[in-house]
Amino acid sequence: MKYLHLDPSFAPYTTSIDFEAFVFNGGEPHIKIKDQNIGEEVTITHRINSFNDFGLVLVATDALKRMDVKIINLFIPYFPAARQDRVMVSGESLSVKVYADILNAQGYNQVTVFDPHSEVTPAVVNNVKVIQNYDFVKQCLETIKEEVVLISPDGGALKKIYKVSEYLGGIEVVECSKKRDVKTGALSGFRVYEEDLQGKHCVIVDDICDGGGTFLGLAQALKEKNAGKLSLVVSHGIFSKGLDSLTQLFDTVFTTNSFRDINEEGVVQIPIIK
Repeated sequence: MKYLHLDPSFAPYTTSIDFEAFVFNGGEPHIKIKDQNIGEEVTITHRINSFNDFGLVLVATDALKRMDVKIINLFIPYFPAARQDRVMVSGESLSVKVYADILNAQGYNQVTVFDPHSEVTPAVVNNVKVIQNYDFVKQCLETIKEEVVLISPDGGALKKIYKVSEYLGGIEVVECSKKRDVKTGALSGFRVYEEDLQGKHCVIVDDICDGGGTFLGLAQALKEKNAGKLSLVVSHGIFSKGLDSLTQLFDTVFTTNSFRDINEEGVVQIPIIK
């Protein structure tokens, strides 16, 4: 099997098939695959940061089919629109289903994703393989080298974090919650369901950090309950508002290279696949 790594800085497996990709002046992604003898099975990998990234995957898939590649696999560690997995108010789209339907139409042999936001993604994507976050969290905790308690930031993370705890031998879990205005997205009412954290090293585990508002609010609530050191472990680091506020409150921020490469003080980035 050969690999087509569409992001030159994200090559998780081995050498990529030679290609040229560019965007036309009208905004359309395009690809020319230069290698001709590529066999019958190819795995495409890409980090989806935009709809154009998604479009590049689609035109690459078409190019491979026209070269008589029989088996095409796809590895997109961050699944786009996975957070839009339910319709909360009238007028919204079920965006995760829109992306899934487009992928399903390509007829991939296997679609591999890393730590999807919820069970909806693997339910709507055909031939999906999920890489869980268990080993990633384990690697993060191995660098901390002290006893920790796992923090579930909200109800949506509960099921996943208890599975992580079980995988790691039964690490203590503290549950938390927040309120979100479904119309504006504003966060409030952070609660920690533990009266005294006794100076323990608290490790928040979640799948995505976008702006970071959840974790900034929760960090303050944890400190009010006598938390010791704070660490943040997120599978997909978008960090759309930068990392300064997070690194001021958290001793370490852990993430993977699923969305982009990060080289900042206070951040430990662990490759999904070494």
